[in-house]
Amino acid sequence: MSYLLDVSRRLQTLAGRQSEAFATISRRYAEAISRGGVIHMFGCGHSSLIAQEAYYRAGGLVPVRPILIEPLMLHKGAVQASQYERTPGFVGPYLEKEDVQPEDAVLILSTSGRNPAPVEAAEFFRERGVYTTALTSLRYAASQPSRLDSGKRLEDAAENVIDMEVPVGDAVMKGKGTSHSPVSTVLGTAIVHELLTRTIHHLEESGMDVPVFKSGNVDGSDEHNQRMIDHYTRIRF
Repeated sequence: MSYLLDVSRRLQTLAGRQSEAFATISRRYAEAISRGGVIHMFGCGHSSLIAQEAYYRAGGLVPVRPILIEPLMLHKGAVQASQYERTPGFVGPYLEKEDVQPEDAVLILSTSGRNPAPVEAAEFFRERGVYTTALTSLRYAASQPSRLDSGKRLEDAAENVIDMEVPVGDAVMKGKGTSHSPVSTVLGTAIVHELLTRTIHHLEESGMDVPVFKSGNVDGSDEHNQRMIDHYTRIRF
């Protein structure tokens, strides 16, 4: 099977098995936005790429922002980011500086769900009354223990969870003596857009004028987008 066919099959499976979670979370996201809230997304390493995907996005919701903690991102050093993600207590001081309010919602992304940074981030926001959700692969729980002394994993710390159903190790193709070709970023990005698409539909059904960016590469869009930016001053565009 080719990589594209494998990914297509996995996406179709997710659409069915995670449908209830998509419905629940997207409704809560719509409620947050209707209250004037923002959807924040946080991940480490490659998960930070997924968190950035929906930010300032043509055709995407305006009140969406990534929580960017540079030592946990790839451009500051991939090995370093991995080490910090595994360090208990590292993420807390950075989260204290984030403008996240109780009317907001947060999506924490971690394929394995076992490292301290994403688990502690979920705990941090949930303790402050923020609707906290997780995108992770529950298959890791059976074979890879938490790296926290408490034994807590991301799925334990969030209020609602979407299972990415990524295989342990991420790679989906079998080679000669090795596995290769990861799928977590492709699946994770598609899941994020499924959630936000459903969120937009809920907002439309409520009669709200949904804040969506237009492509900056289409003439006449700049004025519209500037109005969106001026309205959501909490987000640094």
